[in-house]
Amino acid sequence: MAPAPTRRVENVSPEELYSVVQGLASQNPQAISTSEKRFKELLDMNGTFDGLHAIATSKNLPLPIRQQIIIQFKNAALSHWKSKRHLSDEQRVVIRARSLELLDEEDETIASCNKFIIGKLARQDYPNNWRNLLPDLTSVIGVQTEAFLSEKGNNPKTVVLLKRSLEVFNAIIKELTSVKMPGGIKIMGKVVEDYHLILQEHYGRLSANISILLAPSTFASKFAADVIQLSHLSYKCLSKLACWLWQRLSLHKHDLQSMIPWVSPFFEASASQFQTICELRLNLMSAISGPPLHINPERRPTDPQASRSIDFLTRHLRAIGKFFRRIQQLSIGNFITLPHCSDLVLYGWSKVVQATDGSPAGISDSCFAIFPVRFLVQCMVLFRESLAQWSPNKRGPESGVSLTQEFVEGAVKILVTRFIPLKSDDLEAWSSDPEEWVNGEDKESDQWEYELRPCAERVLMTMAIQYQGFVAPLLAMTFNEVAGQPSVDLESVIRKEAVYCAVGRCATRLKDVIPFEDWLTQLVSKEVRDKNPNFPILKRRIAWVIGKWIADECSTPNNPVIWDTLVHLLADRDQGSDAVVRFAAASAIRECLDVLTFEPDFFLPHLANAVWNLVSLAAEADTVEAKRRVMQSLNVVIERMGTRIVPHIEVIAKPLPDLWTSASTDYLFKASLLETVTKLIESSKEASVSLNSVTIPLVQESFADGARLQLDSDALILWQAALRNATSIVVTPGIPSMFDILPMAILLLADNLDLLGSITGIVQSYVALDCVGVLQRHALDIFQAFRTAIAQAGMVNVKEMLVTLQLIIQTSPSAMWAEPMHVSGLFPVLIKTLGDDKASTTILTEHIHFFSRMAVCDATALAQLMAAGANEMGKPESELWKDLLDQWWQRFDNMSDPRHRKLAAMGIADLVATGRPEVLDRLDGEIINLWLDVFVEMKEALADYVLGSSTLSSLVTFWKDDTVTLPDWTDEFADTPEFARYQEIFKRDPVETEKLTVYVGARINHAQQQSGGEQAFQQRWLSKADPAVLKQLYRELTS
Repeated sequence: MAPAPTRRVENVSPEELYSVVQGLASQNPQAISTSEKRFKELLDMNGTFDGLHAIATSKNLPLPIRQQIIIQFKNAALSHWKSKRHLSDEQRVVIRARSLELLDEEDETIASCNKFIIGKLARQDYPNNWRNLLPDLTSVIGVQTEAFLSEKGNNPKTVVLLKRSLEVFNAIIKELTSVKMPGGIKIMGKVVEDYHLILQEHYGRLSANISILLAPSTFASKFAADVIQLSHLSYKCLSKLACWLWQRLSLHKHDLQSMIPWVSPFFEASASQFQTICELRLNLMSAISGPPLHINPERRPTDPQASRSIDFLTRHLRAIGKFFRRIQQLSIGNFITLPHCSDLVLYGWSKVVQATDGSPAGISDSCFAIFPVRFLVQCMVLFRESLAQWSPNKRGPESGVSLTQEFVEGAVKILVTRFIPLKSDDLEAWSSDPEEWVNGEDKESDQWEYELRPCAERVLMTMAIQYQGFVAPLLAMTFNEVAGQPSVDLESVIRKEAVYCAVGRCATRLKDVIPFEDWLTQLVSKEVRDKNPNFPILKRRIAWVIGKWIADECSTPNNPVIWDTLVHLLADRDQGSDAVVRFAAASAIRECLDVLTFEPDFFLPHLANAVWNLVSLAAEADTVEAKRRVMQSLNVVIERMGTRIVPHIEVIAKPLPDLWTSASTDYLFKASLLETVTKLIESSKEASVSLNSVTIPLVQESFADGARLQLDSDALILWQAALRNATSIVVTPGIPSMFDILPMAILLLADNLDLLGSITGIVQSYVALDCVGVLQRHALDIFQAFRTAIAQAGMVNVKEMLVTLQLIIQTSPSAMWAEPMHVSGLFPVLIKTLGDDKASTTILTEHIHFFSRMAVCDATALAQLMAAGANEMGKPESELWKDLLDQWWQRFDNMSDPRHRKLAAMGIADLVATGRPEVLDRLDGEIINLWLDVFVEMKEALADYVLGSSTLSSLVTFWKDDTVTLPDWTDEFADTPEFARYQEIFKRDPVETEKLTVYVGARINHAQQQSGGEQAFQQRWLSKADPAVLKQLYRELTS
């Protein structure tokens, strides 16, 4: 055998490479275009990556070129780092060495890319190919730390080198800790063992200066800012090591037992440092409000070094809190047992309380706020996650902390009065862009760990769960006090809205103490109709509370007042309402409908109004996200109301084309519209034919270029629903028909393997609906598509396609399918499979089902196809019959469904009736034994049913307890017109209507007549049969 051709390796010219790089950085469009084209070619040549890195690290070259090239190297080289065609071992060694030479790089862009590159290379090369990386790096960090402290930060090069070294070390640790393979875990364990104490020493030396430098008179110096920044960078490295180690120990891994004594002291030291820095920062921020630093309105010092100091001090505080949160997430049970952990968490909560004592302006999402939002959120999250460990109902070891009633009630009051109420920024956002504000509010599940108000709500919910005895009475009392008070001004409205929010959040814990129905009847019915311009705030929350209360099953949705209220809020466009209220009402309607206890009759009086207003709201919405949310509510209305939606089909369907067009490339919204039409069809069933004018264009556009990848699954679901709920396919000129898109289904059947199961289901629905019409139009095309798909599909899909082919044979005359099945090449493919020893047993068994069905429908056509197939394949016809009959006998034992076993017995009987010698040669053995097996099964079933006085048909054996037994896969579309079609098909099935013994006897008689009579038949074909077996056969046939 000739050796495989090798690809020639081309070496790049350094001069050409630099010329191309200059062209990329030029201002000439033509030069840029030419250089880009050549650069792509150079990237595939040996030496390009080494040359690019050399240019990027050459500090004498122009900075813009170096910046652009190191970005190109980062994006292109790392994915080919192991490629021998692109890089030699010597080049890799040189690149690694050059990367470390950039530790004194002053440009942030180049330094940022370099640390990323070193981290990625370390993941692949450390320690095997880059053994000196971490030792050299820690040596630089140690030397530069000593120099920085002794020089008091006066040498800028020392600061840069130390900063870059710590950043690179952090990038390396970030990569190594993400490796999950055993080899990588072992390497990381060694890194933790070797470097945790070294890093801790450096952090201790650097951070010891923070408390000294944070006086108002010294914190604005460059040295103070550098100390804080370098301390922050060293702690980030250290905390990553600690988090990785904590996770390994939490998983009870025993490979790092020697490190256990370090974990608790490190946590304890971090907790102490957290509290120290927090107090220092608070004191500093309180002291610097006046000259000489001149704090601007955002509290950012005008002095750049003062600004740096506060910025990095805040980041460092947050980094320590992030470490606490991470180890809490990894193991809350172990976290709470760490030394002084409860004290730390309660200290954080004390800062939350302290934040409420000052001006609200002291809390903002800024590093320069007295109480930064992200700091407070961290403290709240730590507190919330610890509440379960302090609960009086906690099982297991005691935590040593028990919150008093006074403490819990105080916390609840702070949350409800200070953190949950809407702020001026919220109201401003609501007013300026209502839809965007609603979109943000509806993403609350994603943002609660990052934003103050959602986080406060989650803390309240957890407190209500863990301390229900304290929280529920307090909230009930507060609710009763506030709910009945008139709200006129904005402040009182916001206060009431916050209480309503608390009641909704804690609904499951308050359902026994809050008179929800009374509140609806006596208060809500008045408040939702109030024209006060401040009342949209309250009305939106009322709708939300109703939705939460019903969704959490705290009350029944079958209350007319609920639907009066929600539909009024949805429809109200007078003063005192706005778009936010209507969106909230739409969402609440969805939540109230989508519960198990919902009864449609209670919503029916409001259905028309609700449908019209939901459709109008979707059309009015400006953002696609808001439209999608409204359509989701409409989809639930359609689904839950079932056939009651039929009178409103036109109202819903009319605006859908315009909404589809306006969605442009927002495929999520288009998918929602497809779902709407699907739900409408499924609910309206037989009446859905009027939707064809909408359904068919939507399906066609969903498979257009660009949309197909995004919408094909949803479009197929819609398509399938339309077919299953259709009663017929009417072809009227100028009116869309389901036949119009059948050619597309046939093309997809041949081409789309990813969704082949769904496409096969659609073709099968067409066949069940109008098989004759399908074959009249596309017989050859559809069989060609099946041939192509079967040749490349998996086992499950092939089985589904064979079921569809059986349905075609069962529901149409052989004159319509026999010839195109041969011309298309499908039949030779199917019969060839029977001779494949490697074919799946499941597939071979399904093939015998198919051929059995063909024999029962028209054995003569099967014989003709066998003859034509033999000629096409260039094989003797007898060889094909041998393969078929061998598999018929072998696969019979693989058939577990009595229907299939009976079908196989009937099919072989029809082949016997053809008089084919290849078949009759097996009559005295395999075929009679097959029949007798099925006869016995039928007899046993008959005896059991007679004894049980069953009223079932005598032909039903071990199938479903019904006069018509459908396969399990039809359960998916029960209660549709298609299910009724299958019932009719199976009612006409000879397997259901013919008694097997009578059927077989008639086929034997026919064979005898073709063979010259009974005596000649027995002499030629049954002379070798066991007399006892023959006697049993005749007894069965005459019983």
